[in-house]
Amino acid sequence: MYLRHTTVGKNGKTHSYWRLVRSVRRGRKVVQETVAQLGELDAHGRARARSLALRITGRGEQYELFEAPAAPGAPVAVRLDQIRLERARRFGDVWLGWRLWQALALDRFCEEHVAEGREQVPWASIAAILVIARLCEPSSELHIAEDWYRRTALDDLLGVPVERINDDRLYRALDHLLPHKEALEVHLKERLGALFGLDYELLLYDVTSTYFEGQAAANPLARRGYSRDHRADCKQVCIGLVVTREGVPLGYEVFAGNRTDVTTVEEIVTTMERRYGAARRIWVMDRGMVSAENIAWLQSSGRQYLVGTSKSELKTFAAQLADRQDWREVRDGVEAKVCAGPDGSETFLLVRSAERRQK
Repeated sequence: MYLRHTTVGKNGKTHSYWRLVRSVRRGRKVVQETVAQLGELDAHGRARARSLALRITGRGEQYELFEAPAAPGAPVAVRLDQIRLERARRFGDVWLGWRLWQALALDRFCEEHVAEGREQVPWASIAAILVIARLCEPSSELHIAEDWYRRTALDDLLGVPVERINDDRLYRALDHLLPHKEALEVHLKERLGALFGLDYELLLYDVTSTYFEGQAAANPLARRGYSRDHRADCKQVCIGLVVTREGVPLGYEVFAGNRTDVTTVEEIVTTMERRYGAARRIWVMDRGMVSAENIAWLQSSGRQYLVGTSKSELKTFAAQLADRQDWREVRDGVEAKVCAGPDGSETFLLVRSAERRQK
């Protein structure tokens, strides 16, 4: 994998947008496939990316990350009619995942927390396979065991033969990791913060759900409720996820499937503060989390928040919306204005979008 950039001219300015790409063979052609859009990277951003690459790989140099590759050496004569390709395997993405696993010290965490038994393959190795698969090709445990793992070079990197990877072993690894959920989240917060310089002063919280095929009789949290997947016929659980402004997960909690989003706010905020300590954080939530009780609780405890309000409240700010002054462009096509609330106890952020207005 390597970095490519596209230069775009706009309003007399030149913008360079970077993306992480990889070469993929499709039939007789080799095409570039975008792995991630990185946006604009200035000199400071490129320096941080280069420093990050050095810390992850442990190499003394990383010239090929941004600079042009070195000129090719002397040509080598080969007999094309005597060359054949056998058992081609993916290496670049799984190698990067393995290096990230080590940089985050997850191998050491598993060795310290997951007890060893009579297993033929260490649980730390199985956990690494699960995480790397989720990073490179998100799929089920069955797909990992029957298809994905044998197409990668992980058996050479980890020393785990293909025949020892099966879906039962992968599921059992999850069972061994689950009791250490809170310790793992604390470990990741410290390692991710040190490695990527993350900011934990602004946290985004939202709730999603996942449903089960079958009765799910052994799961006390499985209930029928509002289905985001339009499967009201199936039992489900709700999952509350807290992420940083960069989208890095900080923690999650599982709730009963019939629980409404608004009832989870106090529990998730107190859980995160108990785990990581209380701080002057800003909690960002959509209007599904808003209720008079939640707002009163956040205000009484001195917590800062940015939550979506109901559309009916727009009538209160009709004059401010019509006023053309004090609007500030925060990004292309999006403007914002700060206004005092009707009773003066809150500050409202009015936002308008050209694309939204056109829609």
